[in-house]
Amino acid sequence: MTGLTVKGLGQAVAFLTPLGGARAPSSDALRWFPVIGLGLGLALGGIWWGAGRLWPAPVAAALVVAADLGLTGLLHVDGLTDSADGLLPPLDRERRLEVMATPGVGAFGMATVVVVLLLRWSALASTAPDPLLLAALWCLSRTAMVIIAAALPYVRPGGLAAPFLGGRWVATGVAGILAALALSVWWRPVAGPLVVAAAVAGAAAVAVVARRRIGGFTGDVLGAGGMMAETLGLVAAAARW
Repeated sequence: MTGLTVKGLGQAVAFLTPLGGARAPSSDALRWFPVIGLGLGLALGGIWWGAGRLWPAPVAAALVVAADLGLTGLLHVDGLTDSADGLLPPLDRERRLEVMATPGVGAFGMATVVVVLLLRWSALASTAPDPLLLAALWCLSRTAMVIIAAALPYVRPGGLAAPFLGGRWVATGVAGILAALALSVWWRPVAGPLVVAAAVAGAAAVAVVARRRIGGFTGDVLGAGGMMAETLGLVAAAARW
């Protein structure tokens, strides 16, 4: 087992964002996922905070949603739509995997992504801008990807997430969760842990459905788990605690 490497950092940046060029990922890259999530969350939080001082809350929220799509290259949205198209309709296992690998978006995927983006926008528009909140949730969402990859069998040999197999991710998962929890408490001592719990529930729900319906995870499932963690966390943060 190797530790954090500069090579792994470059691969993680290239895999999770449009930056860094076309680099093939390795198991080392997965260890950097929580760090990349933290950086993305801080960047988006800064945009949120700055935009909130120039525009009304709905406009600032829309800019954050747009910036997130740009900074992630729509990778996780694609995973969400593919997962919805494959996991939600009444199909057999092989057909589910086939649908998830097919280009294009079906009705389940389209409806899911519209609802998720609306929830993200409305939650952001209803919450006071604070970079700590997004740093916590985006760190946790990438940590959730690590945990899903460690906990479930991989069901698409040779697929996008195949290079992540074979590592031991307990330390990475624990560190990511603790970092997200600490940031959430810094944001709000009482509501923060509840927001983290909601985010964990979102990722766990995706993992459970994937395990039951296709027997494990694919790269799309990782993206969907991260998206649902962020979304349920944002919705929880907007609650009237």
